[in-house]
Amino acid sequence: MKREEALDLVRRYVKNENSIKHMLAVEAVMRDLANKFGEDEEKWALAGLLHDIDMEIVDYQKEPEKHGKKGAEILAENGIEKDIINAVLAHNPETGKQRETLFEKAIYCTDPLTGLIVASTLILPSKNISELKYSSVLKRFKEKSFARGADREIISSCSDIGLDLEEFVFLGLQAMQKVKDDLEL
Repeated sequence: MKREEALDLVRRYVKNENSIKHMLAVEAVMRDLANKFGEDEEKWALAGLLHDIDMEIVDYQKEPEKHGKKGAEILAENGIEKDIINAVLAHNPETGKQRETLFEKAIYCTDPLTGLIVASTLILPSKNISELKYSSVLKRFKEKSFARGADREIISSCSDIGLDLEEFVFLGLQAMQKVKDDLEL
């Protein structure tokens, strides 16, 4: 599936623009991670774009184990590759899918990182991601009460893909800055 088709599919299932921006952010970081590791950029980016396709269908608070599974069904129905489907399943530990590949481990730690970066941007007076420094994100990372939804333990699992926290945050911020217009940040 080409990116534009994938974005159309996302828009069919996800109406909240902030949710779509989150998916675009994960797409950008996954693309840059693939580039860093010499992996298939298009495949990794598609997984990032599609990972939350079921977020408005499944009530994560009531049935967290279904988030990712319903998305996997949607993606399978649309002919998406099995390894992308596995990455979508692996991004939510509640599905029971073990993270086995670099691809699966990457999407898992990337998902909450983007939320931390967005939250760190929104507290800037300018709300401009171009002005955000990775050192500020690292400082906010240490503040447990800041952006509570950005699970620090999951973000720290970047060590499972061979990156230390500083390098991961730096790469993630740079990737998101490249798509700042799409993110409206």
